[in-house]
Amino acid sequence: MTDSILYTRDGALARLTFNRPASLNAMGFEMGRRWRDLAHEVTADPSVGAVILDAAGPAFCAGGDVLEMGSGGARGTDVTAMADVIHDGIRTFVESDKPIVAAVQGAVAGGGLGLMLTADYIVASPRAQFVSRYANIGLTPDLGVSTLLVAAIGQTRALRLLLRDETIHPDTALDWGLISEVSIDPAKRAAEVADFWLQNATAAFGQAKRLVRTGAGRSFADNLADEARTIGAAFDTEESRVRVAAFAAASARRKEKA
Repeated sequence: MTDSILYTRDGALARLTFNRPASLNAMGFEMGRRWRDLAHEVTADPSVGAVILDAAGPAFCAGGDVLEMGSGGARGTDVTAMADVIHDGIRTFVESDKPIVAAVQGAVAGGGLGLMLTADYIVASPRAQFVSRYANIGLTPDLGVSTLLVAAIGQTRALRLLLRDETIHPDTALDWGLISEVSIDPAKRAAEVADFWLQNATAAFGQAKRLVRTGAGRSFADNLADEARTIGAAFDTEESRVRVAAFAAASARRKEKA
């Protein structure tokens, strides 16, 4: 069933839509493989300039499909193997130079938090809710939650969310840094964010995202070297030359008027 995640294109804009609304978009085995395959396809495509991640139905993502795992005779080794597949997709998106905006219209639970945090900019509805619920069923964090959640909101708040049966609402999520903004129409707002990226120095936005997202796992010296190489490469692009020339001309005009 390859429609578990819909993939559509509108020019340079790619859209991935979780499409299992009857299961609250919980990620089962087939959906996990679809996620990994799309991650590699999208990030390897030079014509993709921005990505929207959204979901069908009332929930964004309920994490892993516990019902499928529990009723299908899966063993721990099967769950580990599937987590590795999904993690491959998450890592591929996070380390790529494709800026991703998520439109979150409803509940996000468990591993859904990690999938949401694959996005670099998150727009949430006032009706969205965020909850862990791992321990409620005797499971531990996966899908990047133990690292991406800490990077977003800090260790103390991450532990609060993981160790308590607590639901976080959008105002708190915004205050904590779990999401980027709240909108009554997250789909429309996410499209505006993506359009801004596409209309304004798209390559630079993508590289800025890559530098920030990969920096935590490397030494400071390696990060500085990467920054130096990246800004040099950006300076040699036609897009940058045009924009730098326009900036210099505007500065010269301001000086003449002063």
